[in-house]
Amino acid sequence: MSEVIAIANQKGGVGKTMTSVSLSACLALNNKKVLLLDLDPQGHSTKAFGFYDSTQYPLSMKDVIVSVIEDIPLDREQLILHSNENIDIVPSNISLAGINSKLESAMCRETVLKRFIDTVKDDYDYVIIDTNPSLDNLPINALTASDKVVITVQAEPYAVEGMADLLRSINMVRRNLNHDLKIEGVLITMTNERTNLSKKITHEVRENFGGHIKVFDTTIPRCTKAAESTGIGESIFQYDPNGAATKAYEAFTKEVILNAEKEHKRHKSSYVR
Repeated sequence: MSEVIAIANQKGGVGKTMTSVSLSACLALNNKKVLLLDLDPQGHSTKAFGFYDSTQYPLSMKDVIVSVIEDIPLDREQLILHSNENIDIVPSNISLAGINSKLESAMCRETVLKRFIDTVKDDYDYVIIDTNPSLDNLPINALTASDKVVITVQAEPYAVEGMADLLRSINMVRRNLNHDLKIEGVLITMTNERTNLSKKITHEVRENFGGHIKVFDTTIPRCTKAAESTGIGESIFQYDPNGAATKAYEAFTKEVILNAEKEHKRHKSSYVR
């Protein structure tokens, strides 16, 4: 059974793309079939696997959204890219930047992405969505289409600023559009355990949210190699396989897989009854 996971936070620079890319890469290393959807006009998840130039691919996420809204068939073979790390990618580029105006006038605009994902998800174990840093129609579409959401929070001052808005949006989607949406957890990124500030913020996140939202046991350390890897079109599992951030993302991915396996067993046992 396929699982759709959105990586979300309306703030930029909090590790959404690194998490999307690294989770996808590690799932693939665990023999999972993965589709990564790049829902950010900056296209960083697309570039992270070496697809820097939009002329390398004929179709992108903009074409997906237009095809659903206008009910025009789309050639999946032309759309989906195949990376060297066994991850399939629906790419994005700057052409997606103006899509909100088209979504605003679309019928059932919040479900456009879901309608596409429903046509492809049975071919994959996981569909990972890298969302754009905003609370506009694109991330709302991602939340509506997802089974779970992972919230990335940077271990820096004002890390939890805006979390209330994001949680409000998640709850709104859950009430009105996607009753089954679950918060998979909060992932703390860019930590530096040598500083008291980083330790303090990590403690604050666990203290403020850990009582009612899962905060992952794993935290992701700040790492230069991680930033370098996206610049050369490789995941950190290829570029720095023994690095601290790589090991952390490996542990995080194991948490995600274990959670999915536990839920699948619960679902299966309740179905048998």
